[in-house]
Amino acid sequence: MQLDVLREYATRRELEVVGEFVDHGVSGARDQRPELDRLMAGARQRAFDVVIVYRFDRFARGVRHLVTALDEFQALGVEFVSYSESLDTSTPMGRAMFSIVAALAELERNIVVERSAEGQRRARARGKHIGRPRRAVDTARIAELRAEGMSVRAVARALGVSRTVVERVLRVA
Repeated sequence: MQLDVLREYATRRELEVVGEFVDHGVSGARDQRPELDRLMAGARQRAFDVVIVYRFDRFARGVRHLVTALDEFQALGVEFVSYSESLDTSTPMGRAMFSIVAALAELERNIVVERSAEGQRRARARGKHIGRPRRAVDTARIAELRAEGMSVRAVARALGVSRTVVERVLRVA
């Protein structure tokens, strides 16, 4: 739906769409994502003049990341347009509003993170296990394989557990 809306917007503005950058299954909170990295590389190569996003929080959630990217776009002569917020950073008012809305998006994300952490803390206080269920691990076999000279990674692979599990068992032993 978002891509369709953006395509229509580009057509109305008589802009040629030279690429679409969509990171499926990757959190917008991350500053480095495959398609975002490709977008930034395209901007640096001057492959396009305008970046249009459905909502700017689809691009990034942190003020620092938004401001850094906006500064880079400005230095490269690339406009940044957020369709939903009707923000166009080619204008001084658009840049000011962008910073304000970005700060609010970061505040919202921080509140969600705080609530999540508080919920986990309360669950732990009630004795609930947070995270994946623990698997039974043959600690004697781990020690035996390590004593035979196998690497931690090889032991983990041989027993079908993570390297972290093997390291934790070896620390406790």
